[in-house]
Amino acid sequence: MAQGAAAQSRSDMPVPAQPVERTPSVQADIKLTFAPLVKKSAPAVVNVYAAKRVPQRSPFAGDPFFEQFFGNQLRRPRLESSLGSGVIVDADGLVVTNNHVIEGADEVRVALADGREFDAKILLKDRRADLAVLRIESEKPFPVVPIADSDTAEIGDLVLAIGNPFGIGQTVTSGIVSAVARTHVGSDDLGYFIQTDAAINPGNSGGALIDMKGELVGVNTAIFSRSGGSLGIGFAIPSNMVRAFVEAAREGRPFLRPYIGASFVPVTADIAEAIGLDKPAGALVQGVVDGGPASDAGLRPGDVVLAMDGFSIEGPDSLGYRLATAGLGRKTDLTVRSSDGQTERVRLPLEIAPETPARDERTLDGPTPFSGASVANLSPRLADELEMSQTKNGVVVTEIEPRSPAARLGLQPKDIILSLNGREVASTADLEQRAADGRRGWRVDVERDGKVLTQLVR
Repeated sequence: MAQGAAAQSRSDMPVPAQPVERTPSVQADIKLTFAPLVKKSAPAVVNVYAAKRVPQRSPFAGDPFFEQFFGNQLRRPRLESSLGSGVIVDADGLVVTNNHVIEGADEVRVALADGREFDAKILLKDRRADLAVLRIESEKPFPVVPIADSDTAEIGDLVLAIGNPFGIGQTVTSGIVSAVARTHVGSDDLGYFIQTDAAINPGNSGGALIDMKGELVGVNTAIFSRSGGSLGIGFAIPSNMVRAFVEAAREGRPFLRPYIGASFVPVTADIAEAIGLDKPAGALVQGVVDGGPASDAGLRPGDVVLAMDGFSIEGPDSLGYRLATAGLGRKTDLTVRSSDGQTERVRLPLEIAPETPARDERTLDGPTPFSGASVANLSPRLADELEMSQTKNGVVVTEIEPRSPAARLGLQPKDIILSLNGREVASTADLEQRAADGRRGWRVDVERDGKVLTQLVR
């Protein structure tokens, strides 16, 4: 009886709808393709060939007999070449690629999909952004890929990667946006990437990541791989960074980051709990320069920047990206959680880093352990050029001659010389004068990577 009731109950339950299986009945069902996008975009994706001459030291160097007969032949420079991809973003011939594709190159050539080749001039390059802009010239306008707004890209969007992997020729792969705002991928300070599972392999660097409108959403730059091939984890520089970089090249100026006069660190779980945040996100103000834009705007150590112009800030890398792409000469709105738990808006001007004090670069020589070192007065502008914190000051080492007394002393570029024989070093002129005062010994205090090192020299 119970079985019958159970059976009756099951028969009354609604039957789930089954998927309808059918063969394609119209042409539109059969031919779903990315071909129109590829035909539109691929002509503007190019191959970039970079070559550099590497000097070779003769194994007979220093031997007068062998140098006389063989030295010149054996010391001919070796030509090293590399291959990458690029994207034409301006009909006048502006090509965007990765900096690592053309780094150190003596010659750069660009080959179009239609077989034409052009000598290229490097207009602008930047290691931290890993971008470079080249110029090629022709009487006819070049095909271009329009630059999209990468802030509109969402996880799950369809994308195509176009480039020249392994030098086999132009190749198109498809995938989706796997993640946005991906950080800690490379060592540069503008590490903020779009992640995709579209296959990206060596040689794709500098190629285009396009959306379903045929617009450039990113420039392919890196892969995560244990084998050297694609594992479905690729990274592209967002197109908004590309746009800001191209504008700098177009205007003939360097790619300058705004100076705000503050340093930031990530928000840990303990810090988030202490100040009442729901999650560990934001950029914690670690230090503020007196008289700088951040100080004048009211930022204080212990404050947490949560958003900029309505975009959430996940950490210092996210804030650095937003600042770099915001543009100079304007003001930005920061949403800040103060150390006392209050949320407020801060209006921050985006200014060019000042070169105060003047760098007054000098190369030291003479009977001193600093001989062979080039030093300069550290300013926010110079600190940015040297990829150092803009809150640092003092006398910084900019270059060291090999096998010089300064090299034997152990000095390195980016070292900040704090004091000499117990007295603070105020400027390059001060260091030069006191280093050559004829003492029989020196005590040198140097800051390197946040640590103070002391060296005694006789």
